[in-house]
Amino acid sequence: MGKVVVFTQPRTVGFEFYDDLPLKAHEVRLRTLYSGISAGTELTAYRGSNPYLHKQWDPVRKLFVPAEQPSLTYPVSGWGYEEVGEVVELGGEVEDVSIGDIIFGTWGHRTHHIVEAEYARDRVQAKSLEAIFGTFSQIGSIAINGVHDARIRIGETVAVFGMGTLGQIVGQLAKKSGARVIGVDRFEKRLEIAAQSGAADIVLNAGEGEVAEHIRALTHNRGADVAIEVTGSTMALNQAVRSVAYSAKVVALGFFQGEATGLFLGEEFHHNRVNIVGSQIFGTDPELTYRWNRLRLVQTFMRLQADGVVDLQPIITHVIPFDDAGEAFRILDQEPENALQVVLDCTRM
Repeated sequence: MGKVVVFTQPRTVGFEFYDDLPLKAHEVRLRTLYSGISAGTELTAYRGSNPYLHKQWDPVRKLFVPAEQPSLTYPVSGWGYEEVGEVVELGGEVEDVSIGDIIFGTWGHRTHHIVEAEYARDRVQAKSLEAIFGTFSQIGSIAINGVHDARIRIGETVAVFGMGTLGQIVGQLAKKSGARVIGVDRFEKRLEIAAQSGAADIVLNAGEGEVAEHIRALTHNRGADVAIEVTGSTMALNQAVRSVAYSAKVVALGFFQGEATGLFLGEEFHHNRVNIVGSQIFGTDPELTYRWNRLRLVQTFMRLQADGVVDLQPIITHVIPFDDAGEAFRILDQEPENALQVVLDCTRM
């Protein structure tokens, strides 16, 4: 029997059991080792603020529309997209995948999962990399996609608003792209880790003074060349708009919830011709679609980890037994000042 995390109602975590089905000829069974929790998208379902819980998504018109039956209702089962597991069984016709291979991917907070052999072959983790780092494959690809959308040039100044897990990765990638990075957050622990890990050259506490004015002072009043907003806060988005140079770009990478409070589009956005670009993992920059897809983003980020280009060890703050998933979500929800990447250890129940 397998076991999967379920949100039974807002801020309530439970479990369901499911059968381990027999494998088909081209399938692979995985035993999950670790499952990371996203402090952005996942918490929207945990808290009940996700728009899919309140409206119907029309995939044809690509619109959220009012509906009696929303796209998603409680209980919400199998949420999660930061998994890594071990191959424990092969279908009769599977080749090029071996028992014991470590596979990274997305299959939700569940103890076992079946995937097609092709899926597993494309996601075999380098043996030089500890298994737990496979949990960063998807969040890392989201970060790469955002940095691609930013189109950073060598020597530019990039302001990253939000130094949580995603912001830390974005900061490291922006620096590797040749930028000077200013990291902004309201939690001191995140800023300390960003400075120590090399995710930011300069850190600014959002609670201490006017961030936009600080950034303009650091850039001789020009403003940042690019700002990447990673918090999902419209007030942070407004500060990002205020912080960039004339005709510069702001990449909105966070998942915003509800109405846009604290966003004054008639001010710097209008007067400085600021370009706001939405970045979302289901699509790449249209100019890159011929060469870049989601699989390449994921594989590239895992290679960057294996090659030591990025160092994510400092941002894993909690590794919690699978059966304590409720406590893991509570920490992220109620103690964000103390947590970055929280991981469920599926080898400890």
